[in-house]
Amino acid sequence: MNGVEALSWLKSVPMKLKLLSCCFLLFILSCQSFPDDISSELNQTTTASFAGNLTASEKTNESSFVPAIVTPPATVVPRASEILGKKQVPILCYHQIRDWKPTDSKVSRTYIVPPAAFAAQMRMLADNGYHTITADQLYAYLVTGARLPAKPILLSFDDTDLDQYTVAYPEMKKYGFKGMFFIMTVSLGKPHYMNREQVRTLSDDGNTIGSHTWDHHNVKKYEGKDWITQLDKPTKQLEQITGKSIRYFAYPFGLWNTAAFPELKKRGFIAAFQLNEKPDPIDPLFCIRRIIVPGTWNGGVLQQWILRDF
Repeated sequence: MNGVEALSWLKSVPMKLKLLSCCFLLFILSCQSFPDDISSELNQTTTASFAGNLTASEKTNESSFVPAIVTPPATVVPRASEILGKKQVPILCYHQIRDWKPTDSKVSRTYIVPPAAFAAQMRMLADNGYHTITADQLYAYLVTGARLPAKPILLSFDDTDLDQYTVAYPEMKKYGFKGMFFIMTVSLGKPHYMNREQVRTLSDDGNTIGSHTWDHHNVKKYEGKDWITQLDKPTKQLEQITGKSIRYFAYPFGLWNTAAFPELKKRGFIAAFQLNEKPDPIDPLFCIRRIIVPGTWNGGVLQQWILRDF
């Protein structure tokens, strides 16, 4: 409709509708004057705004809330001070879930959680309103400020132990909990360790699979081809098993150094997890803090440590 046609049409409109019609016509005519490139830009902006509104209006039911996963490029990662200024999400680290043996040392029992103790800890989390989140949700929270459910917590498991699949996984499923499993690929399919099918099952059920190197070699000692052996090959293997990108890494023994950060980044990792050390003040996403849960803690003690440490 051109200007002449518009004015001709307007004469036929009842007086009561002329004012509204004029506004409408002005809008149409002004839109027609936009060049194609500007119209395209407006469409893109509108689409982006709509997507943003969808993210902001996610379900408010805290038990089922799952925010959109956002993985921005490194250029938009906020400053370290902004990340460090956010309230920490409790991240628990487990290794073996089995009963103690007479041969287990006192130190070993730090890493070994009896099934009954693990069950009590999971029950405490559920009874006190904790909601497990994924690594992607944690990343989106730290980088974009995405909203998390009430009382978020992240459960992580290192070293590929079979009892994580046969004991911990079924216990977590009782409460709809998800976890993050860091896989050491040298052990896949060996006695007392998970096999490829079990790792795939965990991934398919919504758990996060991360890399924990090939054979638990200390990252601080890597040089030359160690990066290929310990990172490249295991990552490719895990991606073949899960059919998904492997974007998270856990340092063996929790030991890290800043020299590892660029090596991890250029291999596509977006965050890495240590144990209970102070995070790096410049690049905190690559030394996210976790705490080991000893087998001596019941549910009440675990809750006290969560409240104290995070």
